[in-house]
Amino acid sequence: MPLLSIDHLSIAFGAEKLLDDASFQLDAGERVCLIGRNGAGKTTLLRLLAGEIQPDSGDIWRQPGLRVATLAQELPTDTTATVFEIVAGGLEGLGNLLADYHDAALRLTHDHTPESMRRMDQLQHELEAHDGWRWQQRVETVISRLQLPADTPLAELSGGWRRRVLLGRALVRDPDVLLLDEPTNHLDLETIQWLEDELLEFRGGLLFVTHDRALLQRLATRLLELDRGALTSWPGDYANFLEKKAALLEVEARHNAKFDKKLAQEETWIRQGIKARRTRNEGRVLALLALREERCQRREQLGKASFTLEQAELSGKLVIEAKNVHYAWQGEPLIRDFSTRIMRGDRIGLIGPNGSGKTTLLNLLLGRLSPDVGQVRHGTKLEIAYFDQLREPLDPEQTVLDSVAGGRETLEINGQRRHVIGYLGDFLFTAQRARSPVKSLSGGERNRLLLARLFTKPANLLVMDEPTNDLDLETLELLEELLLDYTGTLLLVSHDRAFLDNVVTSCVVFEGDGRIREYVGGYNDWLRQRPAPELVAVTKPRPEPKPVIRPPKSATSGKLGYNERRELERLPARIEELEQRQRDLHALTADPAFYKQEPVTITRRMEELRALEAELEAAYGRWEELETREGGAG
Repeated sequence: MPLLSIDHLSIAFGAEKLLDDASFQLDAGERVCLIGRNGAGKTTLLRLLAGEIQPDSGDIWRQPGLRVATLAQELPTDTTATVFEIVAGGLEGLGNLLADYHDAALRLTHDHTPESMRRMDQLQHELEAHDGWRWQQRVETVISRLQLPADTPLAELSGGWRRRVLLGRALVRDPDVLLLDEPTNHLDLETIQWLEDELLEFRGGLLFVTHDRALLQRLATRLLELDRGALTSWPGDYANFLEKKAALLEVEARHNAKFDKKLAQEETWIRQGIKARRTRNEGRVLALLALREERCQRREQLGKASFTLEQAELSGKLVIEAKNVHYAWQGEPLIRDFSTRIMRGDRIGLIGPNGSGKTTLLNLLLGRLSPDVGQVRHGTKLEIAYFDQLREPLDPEQTVLDSVAGGRETLEINGQRRHVIGYLGDFLFTAQRARSPVKSLSGGERNRLLLARLFTKPANLLVMDEPTNDLDLETLELLEELLLDYTGTLLLVSHDRAFLDNVVTSCVVFEGDGRIREYVGGYNDWLRQRPAPELVAVTKPRPEPKPVIRPPKSATSGKLGYNERRELERLPARIEELEQRQRDLHALTADPAFYKQEPVTITRRMEELRALEAELEAAYGRWEELETREGGAG
């Protein structure tokens, strides 16, 4: 029996339907990833399922007594409420009572007046009457597990910490259905990994929207695509979806071409001379009218985005050199004795927890801040474009056109003049959308608009601080391709593991207490190379994810012994066997029917998968160690 379902659901904003006769159901134990282009209506669907808005037509069914919790894409900014009040507010009516009790208990530590004591007694009686102690413990447990500062006003926290608070608010209800809209936005890598583990243990129904392909790959039991108002369910992983979707679009294109050819032939026939009109077949006329109506109702697949970055002339070979840089903030060392040489064409990723100092380091390297100790030197002919994490503000009343062109009709991109409408079309803005106000855009469309504005500026040093937030998967992959083809130098701050792996050539990692080290390769290369697996957060300590298990290197070196050589010969077959078992288990757990079994069976299979992954990692480590020693001996 499903937890919730929609049947023949339709909703429109303006002339175009975001959902058009859509149907879908969510079962317990399913983890469904909702994908689709920015502006397709993903957030609207989540709001419909949460009951925040009503459809134009169709039905939404929810299991009686169903508890639904949501994590919205937008973060609140105009609130004076504390973290405890926000998290407890997830319990609806009881939340206010719990917040009042928490506040009264806090005041009682400083004020022991008879009035404050009477207030505490009154609140305690009310909590007992509403089974409030159990929920009080639940709120405190969630706050503790998320390491949240309970008595801090939400407005004083960074975007990443606010996202954690709202996640706590969603989880505190122990919901049957969890609706998450871009849950990894503003989260650092440590918290994303924690969130993955939490959601893997969640036994209700999960529907989530994400651009994080690593999260999608690990969590989703199936994909639900929203395309031109239609919902389509795709079993399997994202790679399987891409392959099957491409084949489907090819079939659709052939069908449309055949249909258009027939329509053109009938239009030619209807326009023949007087004699043909006298002998016209009325059935054929009616069929033509039906063809016209069908063509009118067709919703075309939007074209693909096509970014072009305005290239400046080459910078000097040396871009930036930093020597023994120290920087502290409010007495806390953010950066200690950091030195680096950034050369033309380097693509460097910055990795570290929220608050560790990544943006500060960027500002030091760009000369926006001066180091307390040490020096930073720039090379010649630098032209910098900076995509800021806080985003250069967009005027909500301006049109998309004016936000990019400032009233001009043409732009010059790489020496060629282009009309603004055509340029914005590369970023998937139709002519009608380009004339719309910024306030009507979705979060992803605003991010595309910021990229469109950034890419009009010539640059040979591109600095991007969290550019992937809110982008749909297709646009994200296109941005990857552009950055790979970019001939200038790139400094990138990102918590998107797949994006880092695909784009950067080295990583600068904040390892705590102001220590920064550089590693060759992307995110997974860093995981393999790091000597200590834990990142220490500057703002607030948090439990770290389990380190990758690597066997210690043998104390012996040189030629392998007989047993070690036999072990090396057998390891490839062993690894292949483990990988096949891993694929089989992944296929098993990706089947929605898997989660309809007894909980003990599900738990046993998941534990088997985790143990298998650890064994496979150990086998890889042992194989690498023996291969290295064998090669060194030769």
